[in-house]
Amino acid sequence: MTVETPAPGPAAPAPGNRGSSRHKVVVIGSGFGGLWATEALSKAPVDIVMISGTSHHLFQPLLYQVATGVLSEGEVAPATREVLKKQRNATVLLGRVTDIDIAAKTVTSVSPLGTTVTPYDTLIVAAGAGQSYFGNDQFSEFAPGMKSIDDALELRGRIFGCFELAELCSDPQEREEWLTFVVVGAGPTGVEMAGQISELAHRTLRRDFRRIDTTKAKIILLDAAPAVLGAFGDKLSAAAREQLGKIGVDVELNAKVVGVDNTGVDIVDSDGNERRIRCRCKVWAAGVSASPLGKQLAEQSGGEVDRAGRVQVNEDLTLPGHPEIFVVGDMMALNNLPGVAQVAMQGGKYAAGQIVRRLRGEPPAPPFKYFDKGSMATISRFHAVASIGTKIRMAGFFAWIMWLVVHVMYLVGFKNRFTTVIHWAVSFIFRGRSQRTTTRQQIVARTLMARLSAAEEALKDADQQELSPEPSELRPEPSELRPEPVEGRASKRRAPNSQTGDRTDQPGDTAPVKQAPES
Repeated sequence: MTVETPAPGPAAPAPGNRGSSRHKVVVIGSGFGGLWATEALSKAPVDIVMISGTSHHLFQPLLYQVATGVLSEGEVAPATREVLKKQRNATVLLGRVTDIDIAAKTVTSVSPLGTTVTPYDTLIVAAGAGQSYFGNDQFSEFAPGMKSIDDALELRGRIFGCFELAELCSDPQEREEWLTFVVVGAGPTGVEMAGQISELAHRTLRRDFRRIDTTKAKIILLDAAPAVLGAFGDKLSAAAREQLGKIGVDVELNAKVVGVDNTGVDIVDSDGNERRIRCRCKVWAAGVSASPLGKQLAEQSGGEVDRAGRVQVNEDLTLPGHPEIFVVGDMMALNNLPGVAQVAMQGGKYAAGQIVRRLRGEPPAPPFKYFDKGSMATISRFHAVASIGTKIRMAGFFAWIMWLVVHVMYLVGFKNRFTTVIHWAVSFIFRGRSQRTTTRQQIVARTLMARLSAAEEALKDADQQELSPEPSELRPEPSELRPEPVEGRASKRRAPNSQTGDRTDQPGDTAPVKQAPES
């Protein structure tokens, strides 16, 4: 059965709050910045429309625990409508924002039902950031990032699938490839991911298999930088690297990934020597790129964007020359603020406060000032590192307790907090992982959907050029959408920045996905 997406028709006005004369606030994004701004306006005399490409609010700092079977996706991604169901002045719309017209004060979004145009009086842009492959987007086929629920579920299938396929292997060399895991990027996400894969191999799965010894799995953490968790300072960086070594993670620094294929990654060391690591599962945990909406805003306003695509904002978080537009979270560039959840939360609340002051006729608040509540990263069970202010540096059990409390506190909803604590008890005190179910669909769906989308775009382009081809000429046959084996090593391509990733369609698949051609 084929399900067809309706062709976008004429742009429709946004539903909800029609005919209201109240001040209209449009919020783009349901992440920390967008959600905190919306909730801060709950008692303001405004009508709010939140537009988001997903139906949930994602607690991204715990996404790696979804990927490694500790938590379910629902515990880190509650439905946005459920979170805002009691806020009567807020309407939630599902749609991917494609255009912001500053002159007309409208936001255009698309959904399977077509195009929607939403007018605004004030706009809060909190569209967040996506994964960056530093100009090597073809590597996304081989190394899932850690930016969405889809990424986490795909990784879960790949990670657990590697152990399953290693159990089936009779060739020792191939079995070693299935039991080798490479994580690219030694920031908090990469460190936490590598630590959890090690916990899986050395503790959780140790007694579950008969033909393989999971404790012999290799977990390799790569980074072109000279330190692990470099932003935490030398002391905590050294403590984190030492703990990673104790739990079986091989840390390789000053190593830049320059090539990737279905069975491994190619690396250039600091001395210029090239080498290869043979592995089937790769995780991309390096690099972020702001939403392309930032560039669009900068082009219309004459503003600037930095190398990560973040748009330069005034000290009150407004777009230069446009006080009615606030940019918060990972999309804004201001005083080298980090792209962390606390910046987005505080920025969202600050923007909401400025809107309320304007409506009351009060003078604006002082410039936005970020209050750093510290940074934390968990290395393994009962061990974390915490950096708070300029004086507090902690590593070990007490830092882990602090990490536990902070993350529970910021989870949205009592239900999420309660079930999360239970699952943490199962995973950290005992050996279990409550979320080990994986499917082949989780692993292959993203790649096949991308190919189908490309085929649909080809059909659309052909129609626009009045070539009028028969649908069968361009529509992919089922065989074309099946993963195909890669022959030989993929061509190398130097990464313009510190890291390069890779992706393979391996666990649960009988045949790997062919590497995407370079652009």
